[in-house]
Amino acid sequence: MPFHSLDPTVGRFRYGFPDLAPAELEAALDRALDAQRAWAVLTPEQRAAPLRSAATLLRAEAQALAELAAGEMGKPVRQGRAEVEKCAFACEHFAEHAAEMLAPEVVATDAAKSYVRFDPLGVVLAIMPWNFPFWQVFRCAAPILAAGNAIVLKHAPNVPGCARAIEDLLLRAGMPEGVFSSVFVDVGTTAWLIAHPVIAGVTLTGSTRAGADVAAKAGAVLKKCVLELGGSDAFLVLEDVDVPAVARAAAQARTQNAGQSCIAAKRFLVQEAVADAFVAALARELEALRVGDPKDEATDVGPLARLDLLENLEQQVRRTLDAGARCVTGGRRLDRIGFFFAPTLLDGVRPEMAAACEETFGPVAAVIRVRDEAEAVAIANGTDYGLGASVWTRDAARGERLAARIEAGSVFVNGIVKSDPRLPFGGIKRSGYGRELGVFGLREFVNAKTVWIGGPAR
Repeated sequence: MPFHSLDPTVGRFRYGFPDLAPAELEAALDRALDAQRAWAVLTPEQRAAPLRSAATLLRAEAQALAELAAGEMGKPVRQGRAEVEKCAFACEHFAEHAAEMLAPEVVATDAAKSYVRFDPLGVVLAIMPWNFPFWQVFRCAAPILAAGNAIVLKHAPNVPGCARAIEDLLLRAGMPEGVFSSVFVDVGTTAWLIAHPVIAGVTLTGSTRAGADVAAKAGAVLKKCVLELGGSDAFLVLEDVDVPAVARAAAQARTQNAGQSCIAAKRFLVQEAVADAFVAALARELEALRVGDPKDEATDVGPLARLDLLENLEQQVRRTLDAGARCVTGGRRLDRIGFFFAPTLLDGVRPEMAAACEETFGPVAAVIRVRDEAEAVAIANGTDYGLGASVWTRDAARGERLAARIEAGSVFVNGIVKSDPRLPFGGIKRSGYGRELGVFGLREFVNAKTVWIGGPAR
């Protein structure tokens, strides 16, 4: 029973679901194909109605959904409610704007009339992770569904309850049966799904290794895919900042969702002039965080989602310290039941150390001291990842100038990196390719079809 819920707060099995039998899976794909064909002929305005209803239900049931995520993967309920609200916003945004995003674009040519229309591709396989069990799904689903596609969701094995809850909510919102369906299948069956003729495209959020595997399998059958993969986001702190304020932002950027986020700030590139003050301020912020039961409203940092994640993070910290870094605070798993790791600050980190060159998926901040902004940009770009980055300075124009030089899918100046339904989201290099959200995300899974009309046939 690979799809099982294990409470990370106490490390105890809760419930599980068996894999779908082959006949059940084939039936689900047939339903998805039939449903998509009917869904595609509706107008964008007609498809908007279930999305708006979904937003209403998400807000009404936010507490229950947040508690479900807390029990399955350890997210503090305050953060869970915010995640659900963001899902509602995404549904509303694409319900409101899909029609204009999909409107044909007239292009002047030698034809009597020529334009580009945007038609849905078909059924999209969505392979989603556990760390934002609602947002990751709605982030891809809202634009894909609004464009007239259907989705078959293969969610992470440790959040089966969240997968079931999303499917149920969308059905109650009026989404026709089969337009969105969740299937419980193993990794081997996922490869079969990608190759299945019903599946027209694949979107995955996950590790770089998983992305490379999915890309190879999709490429072998010539299917479009979008990959949102890992990150090692740089957080550049220039010498002119308000140190206490930036340290507060840094603590949030590193520890939200217990640091288990691809776009969490991970490498803190700090100019020497303010490095001592920043390290001291960030240590105070991290030590003030309350680590505990994610269902407690006062909790800031919950457990990691799984034991293997905890053990891997512990090993990365140990290797970084063995290589010469200094632990300012934290640096260890907590002596309690559950998968808890203390918010950690490592100073004196060098780019080749584990905490800087690998993706750390937990509440560990690595400070790399730099001489000037040129060195900061060079180190920020000296990574295999290219998902996001942020620049912190009192001079916004200076920050904008540096943003142009940073190799990442998103660069935020004086703000924490986040995804926003109004803007495209995705990475470069080993952080993946393609975009979610915004008009670019909505058009990833459409056929940009040229229509050329000449004069009367003679």
